[in-house]
Amino acid sequence: MEKIAFFDAKPYDKEWFDKINGSKYEIIYYESRLRPESARLADGCRAVCAFVNDVINAKTIDALVQMGVEVLLMRCAGFNNIALSAARDKLTILRVPAYSPHAVAEHAMGMILALNRKIPRAYIRTRDFNFSLVGLTGFDLYQKTAGIIGTGKIGRVFAKICRGFDMNVIAYDPKPSPLEGVEYVDADELFRRSDIISLHCPLTRETRYIIDDAAIGLMKKSALIVNTSRGQLIDSEALLSALNDKRIGGAALDVYEEESGLFFEDNSDKIVTDEVLSLLVSRPNVLITSHQAFLTEEALHSIAEVTLQNFDDFLNGKELVNEVRAQ
Repeated sequence: MEKIAFFDAKPYDKEWFDKINGSKYEIIYYESRLRPESARLADGCRAVCAFVNDVINAKTIDALVQMGVEVLLMRCAGFNNIALSAARDKLTILRVPAYSPHAVAEHAMGMILALNRKIPRAYIRTRDFNFSLVGLTGFDLYQKTAGIIGTGKIGRVFAKICRGFDMNVIAYDPKPSPLEGVEYVDADELFRRSDIISLHCPLTRETRYIIDDAAIGLMKKSALIVNTSRGQLIDSEALLSALNDKRIGGAALDVYEEESGLFFEDNSDKIVTDEVLSLLVSRPNVLITSHQAFLTEEALHSIAEVTLQNFDDFLNGKELVNEVRAQ
């Protein structure tokens, strides 16, 4: 029976992978993240399964290859944490390109509604029987402009949701594809016109810090920024400065550029030394969730199913439609 070393395992991972796998493969679950120091745990396994915050650099890759690992199964869409050039001709890398675009798009809209209508603040107040409405004023989404950066599968679903609210929808994408009711514009125009800016693009050299101080300077002072994609799309220090200076209306963040070691873990009994994150959490017009936009039953089912199918295809010499290679 082929073995898979499964890193950064959470209870929901184990539940769904065990359900889909049955007794086909031996999956060895490790709570520790994949990094050079923990790679030795994959000894005797033909495959490893990793996630977005694992450290898959050249040292990790070399350690895995030395132990006979042949395939890296990423149970996510992103692969910016992998040293692809170091893996060339050494390790086959397979990913899950799309598990549930609806899950992420719906979470993005949920964050917008919660941030705009101050729902978390209202909930906390009423727990103390404080039913005052002072400070809870939001704005109608009706006829406001939603600016979408990236119109892949998630961005397209998000556009449909926005149109359902009768919003005006504009978008920026270097490779636009026609969408009903969506006007494509350049990035600067999107920043200037949007009441809500939602990020749905991959992290690349071109998109890193696509939201920086210059971009924020073009935005409306009432604009809300929503990021359910990758943390490094936003310059967090620039965002914090804009929030402090009241140059932006607010931010809803499901990802953070320095989230590794923090997100997905319970740090409630620890001193968090990331000052930027600590200050962002403290702002009343900031809503942060812990990279949970993907977390639905449908998405978890799809992730497990596609990940294990990728391994099936590798073992059976089939076409690897979800392979990732260095450019």
